[in-house]
Amino acid sequence: MLGWALTFLVVALLAGIFGFGGVASASMGIAQALFFIFLVGFLIALVIYLVGGRRAPP
Repeated sequence: MLGWALTFLVVALLAGIFGFGGVASASMGIAQALFFIFLVGFLIALVIYLVGGRRAPP
């Protein structure tokens, strides 16, 4: 998911350089949304890992 966010960020930057404001704005919004979704998922996984700890093998 972070890869997709970076891809949309690059698309937004290129569109902004070439003057396509609408495309740049939409791509930046998508990149921002994907980044925050990734960040929330990462934090949830980190908390679950820290709370659960390592389990002993059976």
